[in-house]
Amino acid sequence: MVDIGKILLHGAILAGLGSLLLMSAVAYNPRLARRGLPGEIKEKVPPLTTGERRRALFFAIPFFVLIIGGPFLSGLSLAIQAQGALSFPEIAVHVFGVGLVFNLVDLVLLDWLIYCTITPRFVVVPGTEGMAGYKDYLFHLRAHVRGTGLQVILTLVLAGLITLVA
Repeated sequence: MVDIGKILLHGAILAGLGSLLLMSAVAYNPRLARRGLPGEIKEKVPPLTTGERRRALFFAIPFFVLIIGGPFLSGLSLAIQAQGALSFPEIAVHVFGVGLVFNLVDLVLLDWLIYCTITPRFVVVPGTEGMAGYKDYLFHLRAHVRGTGLQVILTLVLAGLITLVA
């Protein structure tokens, strides 16, 4: 049984924590978002220094633990509560749904609203002020569509692990 309420709750928690981590990294140093910026901006921003790459791990490691662990723990808790009554597809739908809530918040709130519409000074990499790429809504949509493909693969792996463990 798919529990939409639990998907939305756990997805919202994941989105809140993930967004906080992402925005903290950008506020600390907007260059840390270089890989996720449109091509014209990325070309103008030099690669991260060794020190910046090391400091980026401070944000990246917790972020990836959260993005993988959040849907996994949510699906695992659902499977344990169901006492083995959930099928692999039901677990997969739940895990995918939790991740999808985060992805939609990331796209609509962080990318489209904050980056593209508001574009506060703290997200702009010095030397790229006023570049059109900051207003490229389609770039972010394409990136999220590609990310959703990866999310499907991750969902299948996590749902398989949950099925084996629960």
